Amino acid sequence: MASTGTMVRGGVWSVLANATAAVRPAAEPAGKPPVREKFLPVTRHALLDRLTHPNSWPAGEAREARRLMRYLDYWRRHSYAASLLELEQLYEPFSPDSDLLTTRSFSADEKLAMQKQVVEQMRHFLVQANFEHVDPSDVKIILTKDSYYGLDLQVDLGAFEEILIFYRGATSMSERRRTAKRLFLWHEEIKIPVFQRLFLLFKLKPFDVRVSEVMREQGLERKEAEKVVKRTRGRLPGSVKSDFIYMKLFKNIPRTDIEMIFPNTKVQFRLFDKIKFGVTAGSGLGMGVAGTVGKIALVSTNPMALIGALAGLGGVAMRQASNFINQRNRYMIVMAQNLYFHAVADNRGVMTLLADRAAEEDVKEEMLLYSALAKAPVNVRDLKAVDEAIEAYIKDTFDLDVDFDISDALERLKQDELVTELPDGTLRALPPHAAAKQIDKLWDQCLDQLPDPPAIGHEFDGATGGPAAA
Repeated sequence: MASTGTMVRGGVWSVLANATAAVRPAAEPAGKPPVREKFLPVTRHALLDRLTHPNSWPAGEAREARRLMRYLDYWRRHSYAASLLELEQLYEPFSPDSDLLTTRSFSADEKLAMQKQVVEQMRHFLVQANFEHVDPSDVKIILTKDSYYGLDLQVDLGAFEEILIFYRGATSMSERRRTAKRLFLWHEEIKIPVFQRLFLLFKLKPFDVRVSEVMREQGLERKEAEKVVKRTRGRLPGSVKSDFIYMKLFKNIPRTDIEMIFPNTKVQFRLFDKIKFGVTAGSGLGMGVAGTVGKIALVSTNPMALIGALAGLGGVAMRQASNFINQRNRYMIVMAQNLYFHAVADNRGVMTLLADRAAEEDVKEEMLLYSALAKAPVNVRDLKAVDEAIEAYIKDTFDLDVDFDISDALERLKQDELVTELPDGTLRALPPHAAAKQIDKLWDQCLDQLPDPPAIGHEFDGATGGPAAA
């Protein structure tokens, strides 16, 4: 006799697959990432069309189901828009791009609390948008020796007071390149491991804090530690301050060059370049020195000969130094050009984009789960079977191998009272028409129960610096 989980999985699969039999994807994203992620790389429109096909619902319910899912889309986006409004207020004193008049001051404790809230809210957006966290201490990912762009990069992670790194879409891209294996004469197709999306949030430590750390870590006096910190921060633009929180979103970053997204990246010469400079500089200077020594004997008869020899030696040294600087500048140009084309958004733009992506991922998960629960009896003990059935549906429909996040989607549907858990553990979903009315009810209550924003900071007169007029 088949187990309960198998029967549930088969029942849920059959009601989901009815839509697939009628509508096959024409040009949906294909390919499988090496690691199963929660991110579902199809649009909500693609899911909506397939999940609300007439063949997948009892007569007359497909239209109501489509109406419900559109309601749900708008409702979920509203919830993230409300969170975004609160986040923008919290981010006000940390924004490096603001062109608004400053009219509010904050105590040190208030700023610290706001800083932590900004970081945690961004973490929430990223998790809901199905990004994967990268631990900054995981040096195997952050500090790699291989480089797609041929750069040797180093990052001082100790310089940051706050740092968040998240990625989404660990996959590979194909590119045709000339390689040493083919003597650089013919192109070869190679696979490049990339992060389709890579997020970075950072805030530098205050100068005095970092100086104290360097004194403790390296056993230096304060003046020496200050020089070290000033030298490392000298690589940053003058506009980068420890008062601000910076957020960056990149696309298609090679996984071997993740270091280049940091603001304090140090470009070092590769072993090949060190050998090349050593050989050319050594031979050039050696010949110059030999020529100069050979002309010392002529000093008594022709002092100009020695002056000419020294000038020639100086020219050789300057040429080697110029080659060194030019190569370093070429490295910096390569890094800057590639970051330019990989950049997606900065700071507040990142906040808005991630809130939108989080809402879309939530809606896609909820549409899939509701479509299963509304058409098949399910008990909470069978949720694993439902999860597997939804993953199988996604695989069959879009040829995508994903890790569906069923628990998160279920909690949101229960919170909005679209799904109710009975005392015996049975999950009962409202029919599409009733569920749409429930969303309508939540909209009606939204503005009536709109809370006042929290009172943070102290308003003052932007022109005089004094208290704001009553």
